[in-house]
Amino acid sequence: MDDGDHGTAVRAWLRDIEVFAGPLPEFEPEQAPADPTTLFMSWLSEAVRDGLRDPHAMTLSTVDEAGDPDARVLILKGVDAGGWQFAGHGFSPKGRQLAVHSRAALTFYWPEHGRQVRLRGAVVPGSAEDNAADFLSRSATARAESLLGRQSQYLADTAERDEALEKSLAQVRSEPALVDAAWTLYTLAPAEVEFWQAARSRVHTRLRYERAEQGWERFRLWS
Repeated sequence: MDDGDHGTAVRAWLRDIEVFAGPLPEFEPEQAPADPTTLFMSWLSEAVRDGLRDPHAMTLSTVDEAGDPDARVLILKGVDAGGWQFAGHGFSPKGRQLAVHSRAALTFYWPEHGRQVRLRGAVVPGSAEDNAADFLSRSATARAESLLGRQSQYLADTAERDEALEKSLAQVRSEPALVDAAWTLYTLAPAEVEFWQAARSRVHTRLRYERAEQGWERFRLWS
């Protein structure tokens, strides 16, 4: 099979994979609340109620120093009037990228419900107190890894990593209040929040909230 035939076969194989196979929730944009936070928490709560796996997982998209996009999956840390929270090491790729370009996007996807939520906006770091509180809420191993400050660096020897991690873990156990000063709790304050509800007909429903001076404005979008 040449490359052309292989590519055709892959495309056909992908097209045959069924999506949105199960029953999908209804979404009536006209009944949506005035604040996107309320609608988001409703969708997240439904995902948790129905036992969807890792419902609080999300994709964080950033831009690096050269302007190239980057993305990774993180866990949502909180949602409040200020925005959506996530955490990371200030010297990690995402930390360095946010220090240069302090804007990002978040994407949530709950495939069993055929739902996406997409957010874009400015990102601000937390206070020293908030950062410390988030760091100390992590497991001992997670704190030990952070204190090494080696995230995303090349790993030549796993034995070296294991030895360094064990030493760091011993320090965490002997100093339970120790905080990594570079650990940061970030808040994305969205300028836009889009809710996307799939339909088996492929006539999907999209509702976008856009921040305005007097609050939020809502717009239906073509699918």
